[in-house]
Amino acid sequence: MISTVKVSTIYECSLERAFKTPMLCDVSKVHTGYGIMPKITHVSDDENWGKPGSTKKVYAAKSLTQKGGFASVDRIIERVENQYWKIQVDEFQSWMLGFYKFCGEWKTTQIEHNKILIEYTYSLHSNIPLLYPINWLFANTFWKTYMKRVLENIRKMAYNQEPYLYD
Repeated sequence: MISTVKVSTIYECSLERAFKTPMLCDVSKVHTGYGIMPKITHVSDDENWGKPGSTKKVYAAKSLTQKGGFASVDRIIERVENQYWKIQVDEFQSWMLGFYKFCGEWKTTQIEHNKILIEYTYSLHSNIPLLYPINWLFANTFWKTYMKRVLENIRKMAYNQEPYLYD
């Protein structure tokens, strides 16, 4: 089953800043934790991050759902400059309610100068039919709320001209 969640907002910054900030800045400032979602502490094996086909290992703090340490792998599937990113998160190191991968898209559309529409979408893939109702509920309540928090973290970073860590 695939549960898809989409949230959107307007950022008042440059198109480049709205496009690059979520993927090329410090991910620990993007994913700061919420409820059962642990804070991301750091990444490794990220030498080529930002290019299609690149990966990085993501590490999380200890939480109710994570023992702490290596948590998952992020992959850049596609990058179309100043338009969209497609990423995949998989190789989860702890049980994730039967989810085996998350596919995300970050789409930026310039409405006018320094006014950018952000469309942030995640498809959560699960493969345990017994858990489908819980998967759907998780995606459409908790995950949607978490995505809105991520949007606000990225907004702050974009407005504050957070430095890019990657090309």
